[in-house]
Amino acid sequence: MEVRQVLHMNRGNGETSYANNSKLQKLVITKAKPVVIGSISDLYTTNLPQCLRVADLGCSSGPNTLLVITEIIEVIDEICHQLNHNTSEFQEFLNDLPNNDFNTIFKTLPTFYEKLRKEKGENFGPCSIMGIPGSFYERVLPSTTVDFFHSSSSIHWLSQVPPMGEINKGNIYLCAPSIHGTISKRLSLFLSLCSKEITQRGRMVLTVLGRRSKNPFGKECYYWELLSKSLNDLVSEGLIEEAKVDSFNFPFYVPSRKEVETIICREGSFYLDHLEIFDVKWDGSDDDDNKEFIFERFITGKKMAKLTRAVVEPLIAYQFGDAVIDALFNRYIEYVNDHLSKEEGKFVNFVISLRGK
Repeated sequence: MEVRQVLHMNRGNGETSYANNSKLQKLVITKAKPVVIGSISDLYTTNLPQCLRVADLGCSSGPNTLLVITEIIEVIDEICHQLNHNTSEFQEFLNDLPNNDFNTIFKTLPTFYEKLRKEKGENFGPCSIMGIPGSFYERVLPSTTVDFFHSSSSIHWLSQVPPMGEINKGNIYLCAPSIHGTISKRLSLFLSLCSKEITQRGRMVLTVLGRRSKNPFGKECYYWELLSKSLNDLVSEGLIEEAKVDSFNFPFYVPSRKEVETIICREGSFYLDHLEIFDVKWDGSDDDDNKEFIFERFITGKKMAKLTRAVVEPLIAYQFGDAVIDALFNRYIEYVNDHLSKEEGKFVNFVISLRGK
């Protein structure tokens, strides 16, 4: 499987699209906002750049794509008023793999620019946004171009599936200890490439799925085990071939805090300013009211299946075909509901703030 040709979120604005099933990713961005705002404020007040250049790596498409640049513009505009300083120009580079739905993003830009002019006045900015297709595991921008790198819910995706052989048979998540060296090299490469593209004293904030436990087989990635069970059920029913499941692995890995800190230290291009951990529920809700627990569990199962489908359907359809998608995710709903009847399901997220050396 050529990852860069297959990996993308569900396109468009339909019922199963990423645009309509990315509430969880929005909640993650919202929870990480204080770190982003703190980092960009420190960068701006230290350097006062005439043009602030921001790169969003793994931007995807939908309502979340322009959320971070909107937050950045708001805080920089406020700082400029406080300092009695002319507002900077803004340039944002939206990066994702070539099959990302860039067309949907571009169609929203005229409305975005018009809203800025109405809210900030004709003398604001200007703000320029462009798409940069390509893998962030390769150089995508010229040297010393970017003042601020941002990435949310992206760098746990890898550029390739490490060789697994029989060791991961029946499982779709890369959980074998033998791949840890490969994962470390991928993340080190990512940091090394960004260090060439970032300006002196530039900043970076990454939000990535992680795990609290040292054990890569821990419960933090149990949602993939439930999807593996769903696929294996379809094997038992004769709907898909066992060999196709055995040879299929997501290019996906969630690190521990120690792994992240070790990789940043060994690679050596950035100072680690801050790392914090927070949880979000599987369905992206931020409501702790469980009075209607059974009903809420059923709703959560459906939401979890829809957001998972919006993210991984292209990968699954490439391997198994479109015909099994509905049956697979109906089975997945049942497994998620059963799991939630016993314990709560949460994603672990790391917010990592880095400073260039």
